[in-house]
Amino acid sequence: MTSILFQDFNERSKEVSKYFIFLKSLEQGTTKLAMEGKAGTKIKEVDPELAKTINASAFLLLYNLIESTMKNAIEAIFDDLQNQGVSFDKIRPELKKIVLRNLKRRDPDKIFAQIQDISLDIVKIGFNREELFSGNIDSRLIKETAKKYGFSAKTEYAKTTDGSDLLIVKTNRNDLAHGIKSFAEVGKDKSADELIEIKNKVVKYLRQILENIETYLDNQEYLDSSTNSP
Repeated sequence: MTSILFQDFNERSKEVSKYFIFLKSLEQGTTKLAMEGKAGTKIKEVDPELAKTINASAFLLLYNLIESTMKNAIEAIFDDLQNQGVSFDKIRPELKKIVLRNLKRRDPDKIFAQIQDISLDIVKIGFNREELFSGNIDSRLIKETAKKYGFSAKTEYAKTTDGSDLLIVKTNRNDLAHGIKSFAEVGKDKSADELIEIKNKVVKYLRQILENIETYLDNQEYLDSSTNSP
């Protein structure tokens, strides 16, 4: 049975892959524009400048996949802690620091009524997925996050190049989001095949990170190893 974490990732990955297939068909000329007019339907090639914009949009889709995947993964850790009824004193020291930092951001008046058993509720009550990442995810940040939570960030280099392509995706996404570069500028330098290669390595990297997190959850590696029982 596929975990909820992988269900969402697989669905989003398929959506992204369909877009990249579309990019390839545009470049090959097998997809054209059908223009309806009084004289009937006219088939036109896609304008080269429009094709650049469509290419650049691929970076937005890929970054969305990266950020949503990592947000879901971290949320899954906190959900598991809550579902397993793990108290604050049982979690590993790195996680305790994260929980305390999360709690520090919350308004005591707003969370007071939600606390019944502080040793249990403190773990999840300060969590807010929207505070996790904001346009800044690359492999370096994923490795830092892995160290903070205690899961592995190791992947097969031959398949993932250790997530190096995430930096390309993040940089181009931010250039577009902040208006530093136009869509035409970002999309002009990458062919469909180059974009597909980036996409494939990003997806493989994320999949292996999720596998590491699933192992982390299955083995309850979020627990403090110095304690004898959950």
